[in-house]
Amino acid sequence: MTIGKLLLTIGIILVLIGLVVSYAPWLINWFGKLPGDIRIENEQRFIFIPMTSMLIASIILTLIINLFFR
Repeated sequence: MTIGKLLLTIGIILVLIGLVVSYAPWLINWFGKLPGDIRIENEQRFIFIPMTSMLIASIILTLIINLFFR
């Protein structure tokens, strides 16, 4: 795959992500609200570690990347 095709593919993916975030936010509303996401709240601090959400995002991105480069 040449660099031009790679940049074009990345650009299209970014546009699609932008459209989903702008016009269909309910499709990504699950992110950060799954069991296993760590949320520690205090009067002065708020710590959020999305462990399960990042694991699922990593698996999805790995599958997508493997589909493009095979």
